[in-house]
Amino acid sequence: MSITCGIDWAEAHHDVAVMDDAGRILGRLKIDTGVGGFGRLMLLLAEHSDDPVSVPIAIETDKNLIVAALQAGGFTVYPINPRAVARYRERHGQAGKKSDPGDAALLADVARTDLHQHRALPAVSHGGQAVKVLARQHQEAIWSLHQTTSRLRSVLLEFYPQALHAFPNLQHKAALTVLAAASTPELGAKLTAPRIVTLLRRCGRRNDPALVGQILGDLKTPALRQPSQVEAALGTTVVSLLVILTAMHAAVESLEKALGVEFAQHPLEAVLRSAPGLGPILAARVLAEVGDDTTRFITAGGLRAFAGTAPVTRASGRSRYVKARKVRNKRLGDACHWWAFAMLTKSPGAREHYDRRRAAGDHHNAALRNLANKLIGRLWWCLQHNEMWDEQAAWPHLAEPPVAAAA
Repeated sequence: MSITCGIDWAEAHHDVAVMDDAGRILGRLKIDTGVGGFGRLMLLLAEHSDDPVSVPIAIETDKNLIVAALQAGGFTVYPINPRAVARYRERHGQAGKKSDPGDAALLADVARTDLHQHRALPAVSHGGQAVKVLARQHQEAIWSLHQTTSRLRSVLLEFYPQALHAFPNLQHKAALTVLAAASTPELGAKLTAPRIVTLLRRCGRRNDPALVGQILGDLKTPALRQPSQVEAALGTTVVSLLVILTAMHAAVESLEKALGVEFAQHPLEAVLRSAPGLGPILAARVLAEVGDDTTRFITAGGLRAFAGTAPVTRASGRSRYVKARKVRNKRLGDACHWWAFAMLTKSPGAREHYDRRRAAGDHHNAALRNLANKLIGRLWWCLQHNEMWDEQAAWPHLAEPPVAAAA
């Protein structure tokens, strides 16, 4: 008798259900994410199977301690997208009911009936996992930095527009350093040229009299003022945001340095960096999302669909519509978009392909997506065969006429 196991993930606990090949629930369990919970899960599987490691595990997440322990123990784990779980739930009833034990049983049933429709969690090396963690956190830190910068800009617009005229780009260190010393219009009006020179030198800027004069002129420009009490409160807010931004800049630099060190040690670093347009950070992001398990994507088409560069077709009766793929790995899609954009100046073949797509009627993003689709196919081959990028092999048919735009 074969059995399957479903685990419904929650922050504090997991519900577990074990099901036989006839769809009967053999056992249920509620476990935590600690050693004790994992041990109880192993006992439950051993109770109903002579070979517990062969039991397929279906779970809604791919990144918690239980998943890591299961992979380390040799289990095959199938992460099921929560959106798919919701559709499976509707397959058995339309009342809208939901429970954690019910979802665990549902996941076990998915593993029993539709396992061939789902991809097992890839066996990524520890080095590849470390690159993934650092690449994602580096990107998250940059997004948070941009969000906090936007908050600072919004606060300055409320009472201190002169600061935005003086520093249009609030991410520059000079902007953060000078604004820390002149966080309100009153303090900005008191700044002197020698003081600004000192502040600029502190953040590594050269002594530029024109820049100093421009900053002084902007900060001292007459403008409407908030009441003094409100202005002081807003100034305190600016100082707090500046402290946060300074820490965020340091965190981004630290993560970027750690990512560079970790990526440089990975065996696939040379293959990825051999592709024109893939710098160390962009290449690390591609590796983070693709992984280093060569069995994960059997064909280049699978990787293209995963990245979202391959279009999807909706056909019914006489209607046929080809459109861009929306359900995809957005991080990999973003990295491939910027890779394709960088290739326009790094590769004559890529530039010619982009120009031909534009001439065929594609708009800019569609042409870049088509170019990224070509690049991913070639990169898949390089990763499968551990071969360096070859520009001549990448663009062997540049003279062929373009077909009509697909997406």
